[in-house]
Amino acid sequence: MSEPKKDAPRRYIVDGAGQRVLVGLTISETVEFETLDNPDARLPAGLPDRERRLRQSEHGARWLELYVKHERAWNDWMAETRARLQKPCLLN
Repeated sequence: MSEPKKDAPRRYIVDGAGQRVLVGLTISETVEFETLDNPDARLPAGLPDRERRLRQSEHGARWLELYVKHERAWNDWMAETRARLQKPCLLN
């Protein structure tokens, strides 16, 4: 993953089971995404070039699928957060 900036919002939340997950992803999807996002852990050494290219393509497609799911949920979550913060307080 890219290095987070110190002022960047955190993209992880704690789910109902107390596990740290990416917004919009389950724990298993978060683990899968983090694995696919780590180039050192993606493919075993010694694969023939053709097999390596095929697996890289599959991994890239799955990474993108998970990223898009997370990004959409993140954008929705941020919009909801902003809307909550902008609601005027009513005084009686």
